[in-house]
Amino acid sequence: MLVRANFGGHSVLEEWERFVSGPQENAVMVRTEINDSWKRCAAANVSPYHQGRHRQLEEASIAVWLKRNKDLITIAKPFMANLYQVVAGSGFVVVLTDDRGYIMDLYADKDTLDNPLTLNFFTGADWSEAEAGTNAIGTTLHLRQPVQVSGPEHYCRKHHCLTCSAAPILDRQGRVRAILDVSGASESAHLHTLGMVVAAAEAIMAQMAIQQKNRELVAVNKRLTNIFNTMSDGVITINAEGVISDLNPVARRLLGKSEKALLGVPLERVFGEKSALNQKLLQAGEAYADMELLVDTELGISHCLVSGEPLTDEQGTVSGGVIILRTIEKIQSLVNRFSGHYGSLQFSDIIGNSGGLLEAVRVASLAAASPANVLLQGESGTGKEIFAQAIHNRSDRRLGPFVAVNCGAIPRELIGSELFGYEEGAFTGARRGGKPGKFELASGGTLFLDEIGDMPLEQQVTLLRVLQERKVSRVGSEREIPIDVRIICATNKCLWDETEQGMFRQDLFYRLNVISVNIPPLRERGDDIGMLFQYFLETMDRQHRREFLVAPAVLACLQNYSWPGNVRELQNVAERIVSLVDGRMVEVGHLPAEIRGQRLSPVSRLPNQERLLNDCREERRRRQEVSERQEILNQLHHCGGNVTSAARLLGVSRNTLYRKMRQYAIDE
Repeated sequence: MLVRANFGGHSVLEEWERFVSGPQENAVMVRTEINDSWKRCAAANVSPYHQGRHRQLEEASIAVWLKRNKDLITIAKPFMANLYQVVAGSGFVVVLTDDRGYIMDLYADKDTLDNPLTLNFFTGADWSEAEAGTNAIGTTLHLRQPVQVSGPEHYCRKHHCLTCSAAPILDRQGRVRAILDVSGASESAHLHTLGMVVAAAEAIMAQMAIQQKNRELVAVNKRLTNIFNTMSDGVITINAEGVISDLNPVARRLLGKSEKALLGVPLERVFGEKSALNQKLLQAGEAYADMELLVDTELGISHCLVSGEPLTDEQGTVSGGVIILRTIEKIQSLVNRFSGHYGSLQFSDIIGNSGGLLEAVRVASLAAASPANVLLQGESGTGKEIFAQAIHNRSDRRLGPFVAVNCGAIPRELIGSELFGYEEGAFTGARRGGKPGKFELASGGTLFLDEIGDMPLEQQVTLLRVLQERKVSRVGSEREIPIDVRIICATNKCLWDETEQGMFRQDLFYRLNVISVNIPPLRERGDDIGMLFQYFLETMDRQHRREFLVAPAVLACLQNYSWPGNVRELQNVAERIVSLVDGRMVEVGHLPAEIRGQRLSPVSRLPNQERLLNDCREERRRRQEVSERQEILNQLHHCGGNVTSAARLLGVSRNTLYRKMRQYAIDE
């Protein structure tokens, strides 16, 4: 809304004289806006007869104040200059004030600045109503709309010689940021002056909006650039011709080349056989996701999953694309995390104090600090996987995956694809896109091959090659994928006997049996049985949290039983008792019949039973000696015949090792 002056000068002057001489009643011949302003000035005790200079900002603060408003002044300057060109030489001054009415910038002739009429127009001068009375600048600040004040409409008599036209400059939230004003001699007042000021103020506001948009775009671009450069995935942008236009540091690292060597290069040179996907992306706008990509770089093969999204303009035409590269290790880490491929058990979870068990824990603890392959030997149910997880979690691979494979539970014809993976179309029923094998999933961590003695001979050859070359080829593919895996194997068989019978490759046995850990069966851990039994009772009774009391006769039965199922069988017995016992007392009657029937003491056994037991013990002793001899040979071979180094790896003294070498007829 434009508020213009009533140019009936004499009647307005008479109204002014009557108003300032009091009482301050409504002035009939004056516009409402002017009348209201006069009342505000009178209420603020503004003197209508004050002749001095206006109040101004302190000199010391002006520089800081102008610097704070520099952006606004810079935007307004060209529009003020254009406006001044219209009024140049006419004694008018073009003024820009802040949101309080202090003059920040002005344009005027030298003669105009020296003119007493414009004496109060200088940098830092206060033109608010409280200081200058009714005037275009101060009244516009109050009304937040354009105003023209001329002659005696000014509340202070010293300004009756002026005509002032002012318009507010608002920000996007509608707040007053500044006032643009044109002032001159009252006899030069013109109705069109206010229109020019309003047009210039609107142009300044438009430019402010553009500048704000530019700042926002710069901020957004900076944020996007920061995101682009700090993303954990590799990102490549291509233009409509498939040429690389930009890529982030991760993409450069995965492709093994510098930015200079990649910018402006067609993507097909990088992607090779996957280029057809990008052609469809650019020509038909077809996105693709999670396709495998192997890139041969100077640092080796980079194994990634690649996805592509088309970029379109306002008309929907494909103008380029965004390519995302994710390392296969990152994907495998997520898969292992959510699929349970991690080890949670520690050496502290192994319960028992028997000599054989403590020796097994000692050797396994030493093995954990070594990158060497480990062979866990023991009967079924002795806890070989607990040892495997404990070794993994104490090794420097503990942050990587722990992948367990039971070689005896996988069908003979599928074990190759399960361990090494397969390509799409490798066989009938093969999953689209192929599937990574356990070796790939375990990369960076530990692969636990349980029941390794049940692996078919034809797959043993492939396994040996993978262990030697540290590369794996999927079924149906000739590509070799680098792997970084630590192998822990377990068996309930005597692999040495298996090699002599031709059931297990001797070269693979030597490759796996670097460090051997013999886990004793439960029947040889008599002192641990009661401890384990009590532990299982307490941990399985999660619902009632009972403190079980075990009758001595129960412990006697448990001690005398042969435990063919080892710790796993004892755990099952404890679970049965937790489910059947109502109170806290565990009696003999709660035990399974086969355990209650074995209460005879060893001396009361039948001759045939005793002979069978002796034969079993002798066979077990013989196997242990064979295994121990082989382990000593392995370590001596590994250390180049250095007895001191081999003793350190075996965890025994030199004298003990020399004694064992004499016992097993090993020539120094």
